[in-house]
Parts: sequence; C-alpha cells; structure tokens
Amino acid sequence: METLGDGSGSEGESDKEREEEALEAAALLRDRLRLSVISIASSHAKTLGMTISEPVVACIADLAFKQAEQMGRDVELFAQHAGRKSVNTEDVILSAHRNEHFMGLLRNFAQELKEKEPCMEKKRKKKASKNENKVQEP
Repeated sequence: METLGDGSGSEGESDKEREEEALEAAALLRDRLRLSVISIASSHAKTLGMTISEPVVACIADLAFKQAEQMGRDVELFAQHAGRKSVNTEDVILSAHRNEHFMGLLRNFAQELKEKEPCMEKKRKKKASKNENKVQEP
C-alpha cells in the first residue's frame, strides 16, 4: 500500500528508492548464495560419487538465505539492546545460542582472530594526582 503525501513526493520517493535498492541487493545476495550452494553441493556430491538434484540444492540455498537473514536481524537486535550502533563479535556469538557446537566454533574463531591481531592497545601512564605531586613537609 502506498501512503498519500502532501504532493511533494520527495520523502516518499526516497523511501521507495531505498526499499527498491534493498530488494535488489537482497536478490543479488540470494543469487550469489544460490550459486555458492550449488558449487559446494556439487563438489561434495562428486567427492562422494553421488548426484544431487537441482530442486534439493535450490531448497538448501533458500533455507541458508533465510537463516542468514534471521541471524542478521538477531545480531542487529543484540547490538541495539546493548545500546550500540555497531555489531561486535559477541553479538554474533550470542546469535548462535541455540546451537552450542556452532557457538563454540565461533568462540574459537574469535579467539584465533584476537591472537593474530597485533596488539593495538596503547598503555596509558597513570598521571600522578595533584595531591601526590606535592611534597609533604614534616
């Protein structure tokens, strides 16, 4: 349904354009994911000496895309609930709370990333307070 505006249409068109762009981006991601799933399923079936039908691969691709969309929404909500505007690794790990094995894999992966990351933290020197700087006379 479209809403009627004051006739200017600039705000409504902008929202409509953004929505169309988001739909196009989602369709592009879905297509790319489908191609990746087809490639993975075909190569895995080939290593096992089996064949896999196209409808099955399409179903798997659609399920994977829907799961990724839901996970993205969950991660955004976790960050928002924590009062942040950006998502961090803890949000991603928390989104896998229904699958303990997957959550463990994500934790290990995050730990590996932290270990590989160069230490960027700068240690600050404690500044002596004004009271400590004063020399106490006996």
